[in-house]
Amino acid sequence: MNKNRNWYRMWRILSFALSVLIRFYWFRLLRKPLSEREKLWGRIGQEFRQTLFELEGLLIKVGQFLSIRADLLPSKFVEQIQDLVDKVPPSPWEDIKLVLEREWESSIEEKLQSIDTTAIASASIGEVYRGKLRDGTDVAIKVQRPTIRSIIRTDFRSLSIIIWFAHHFAPVPKGFINFKMLFQELKTVIEREVDFKKEMESVNHFRQRFQTISNLEIPRVHSQLCTSQVLVMDWVEGTRITDEEYLNRHLIDRVELSQKLLRIFIPQWLEAGTFHADPHAGNVLVKSDGSIVLIDFGMVGEISKKDAANFQELLQAILAKNYSMAVKVLFDLGFLLPDTNLKTVEPILKEALSIDLNQLKEMDLFQVKKDLNEMVKSLPIQVPTRFIFLGRSFVTIEGMLHTINPTQEFLEIAKPAFLEWLNQGNQNKWKLIVKWIQSQPIFQVFHSLTEMIEIPHKLLAVKESEKQKEFQFQIFENQKKQLSYLGILGLIGAFTGAYLNHPLIWKGSLGIAGVSLVSYIICSAKQRKWLRKII
Repeated sequence: MNKNRNWYRMWRILSFALSVLIRFYWFRLLRKPLSEREKLWGRIGQEFRQTLFELEGLLIKVGQFLSIRADLLPSKFVEQIQDLVDKVPPSPWEDIKLVLEREWESSIEEKLQSIDTTAIASASIGEVYRGKLRDGTDVAIKVQRPTIRSIIRTDFRSLSIIIWFAHHFAPVPKGFINFKMLFQELKTVIEREVDFKKEMESVNHFRQRFQTISNLEIPRVHSQLCTSQVLVMDWVEGTRITDEEYLNRHLIDRVELSQKLLRIFIPQWLEAGTFHADPHAGNVLVKSDGSIVLIDFGMVGEISKKDAANFQELLQAILAKNYSMAVKVLFDLGFLLPDTNLKTVEPILKEALSIDLNQLKEMDLFQVKKDLNEMVKSLPIQVPTRFIFLGRSFVTIEGMLHTINPTQEFLEIAKPAFLEWLNQGNQNKWKLIVKWIQSQPIFQVFHSLTEMIEIPHKLLAVKESEKQKEFQFQIFENQKKQLSYLGILGLIGAFTGAYLNHPLIWKGSLGIAGVSLVSYIICSAKQRKWLRKII
């Protein structure tokens, strides 16, 4: 029976993907106007959404993943799937009970004093139940859906076929979307989320990392009861952080709450290590005293040390208004397409970042955002696959802050939390502080004076550099000249040996000419390589 359901599932997924491809090419063949194509993508988005809710399982995760790729997908399509909620009907209790007893290798009564058999939350991968340990501790028990692994195998098979077709037939510029990398990223994230042991490790990591932050609670894990399909944590009372009625009832200061939230997430976004990749309002709770609770660490991302250093260098460049450096760092991070002319990006980026934050209140912020979006669209920007979930985390928190604090702009809220992060003692952060201070208008006069004083030294350095380059260039030219002379002598010797009918002379001379030619080619290649480096 399950086998038949899986075949039906695969057929539904592949037939839908094929219908999308056929309709799109049909519209292109008929040369339909852009407005008609946008309507088509809106209809496809609606159908996709309905298919997700019908088939449930992994596909809802796929939909959520695609909804954060507005940089690659048609806007009308993304609009239809951007508010997908991963909520599906719970499994029968008897099936859940079998999973618990199999994973614990004992009856439920041996491990728990009691358990509520009605799920308090149910998503595509796991369901959460409230229970009480033998010692009376209230716990949340996350149990993997019994059929999810077979569903994931079926869906990955279907998606691999779709990715193959998209890679070969999708009407997008070559290299613009790396479909194979997108698929691998999705697969990696889902496979990690299905292994509850990895989630347990993430919870312990975040508890350790943020143990010094007051007013933050991350539930304790009961590792002796955790397996790859069961996760047991302390039960924590709290409500969604965006519940405005709750915030008003408990007189919670919204500005303070917003800044607490940013103090938790700014280090995750800018420092090497893991970050919470799915911080929606259901996973970020608030208690009556204003404390924040973070839960559900199934989806996490990672920032490498190299990327973290680049992010901080990008901030330094922006604060110091060094836009050429900012463009270079964006290129190094992979945010600009490989064939981008960096010189053309620099003035656009400068214009986009030249807003005076002190005048924000006097501006039409809606128009400012619109103008910034238009500028960004004009840039040859791509979002590297490894940063998709970082972007999702940032955008989700930004939306959350707007709900909590609708009268304040994100930049106004972020500034105090950002400066506090800078003051935490890291040497790289002090560099950022210096750059920020130097970028202030009062210091511009000193910049000019310093630059004037340094001009003679800079001129001397430039002259010295030019001399070194000229010297190196002459070395290459002399080597080429000597090899040319040697090659000519070799050819003369070869002709002479042939004329005198002396094999040893003409063969040896021809060998010298050949070696000279190869050496000349190698020397020329080295010279070209050196010239490319200095230009």
